[in-house]
Amino acid sequence: MTDLNHIRNFCIIAHIDHGKSTLADRLMEQTATVDKRQMKSQLLDSMELEQERGITIKLTPVTMKYRHNDAEYMLNLIDTPGHVDFSYEVSRSLAACEGAILIVDASQGVQAQTLANIYLALEADLKIIPVLNKIDLPAADVPKASREIIELLGCDESEILKVSAKTGEGVEAVLQAVVERIPAPQGEVDGPTRALIFDSYYDDYRGVVLYVRVVDGQLNKSDAIYMMATKGYGLALEVGTLTPHMKPKEQLETGEIGYIVTNLKTTREARVGDTVTLKKYFKKD
Repeated sequence: MTDLNHIRNFCIIAHIDHGKSTLADRLMEQTATVDKRQMKSQLLDSMELEQERGITIKLTPVTMKYRHNDAEYMLNLIDTPGHVDFSYEVSRSLAACEGAILIVDASQGVQAQTLANIYLALEADLKIIPVLNKIDLPAADVPKASREIIELLGCDESEILKVSAKTGEGVEAVLQAVVERIPAPQGEVDGPTRALIFDSYYDDYRGVVLYVRVVDGQLNKSDAIYMMATKGYGLALEVGTLTPHMKPKEQLETGEIGYIVTNLKTTREARVGDTVTLKKYFKKD
């Protein structure tokens, strides 16, 4: 059983083109989540348009393992879109996390979408880790960008991490900050199963796939599931984590973020924001 104290759920928020997906790549590389031979730019941006334009459109979760002070931690990262048109996706990601890494481009400073995402994160009561990226650029103005972050968050300058996601400089400090600053998830390990759906999509070959954060209890492969809002019933054909590819396991536990492959016919039966629980707690209407 995974110790809740060794789980960290967090997302990365930033204005478009401030280096969010590049930092996600470096975090996966640093934690050896992805083999170096398989490593490519914008690994979590799987859509063709995302790769072509260099922007994140769809939120994507990934589970990483990281050793810190002789203990192994499960770090669940959700890479969120940075464009203003996708603030709904950002708000969904925040609901599944306890913390957020705020990236600010050292050459551009705090931008409009930075502010919008910060307000969403503060509203969700998340622990924010400020990260100043692209410090290697000739145009980088670290003191000016730092002052803007301090004004925005009211934090101390020592709390701002200065990194270059492109070269990998300072990335280890980001991982350490995630473990040390972001609180562990809360939940009742022995309570009735409750999982938040923060994204869902239809796969032509597998059916409806749900991205969930397990709030209480456990969710096992082959469990009969029930969606509390839509009152839909289904079957958990497969459960697992994303690394970033689907990695099946027997059970998703309290505090974990993962996926459920279901036998549902349409995403209307499992809406984003709905709660997944077990059929055995309810009698069919």
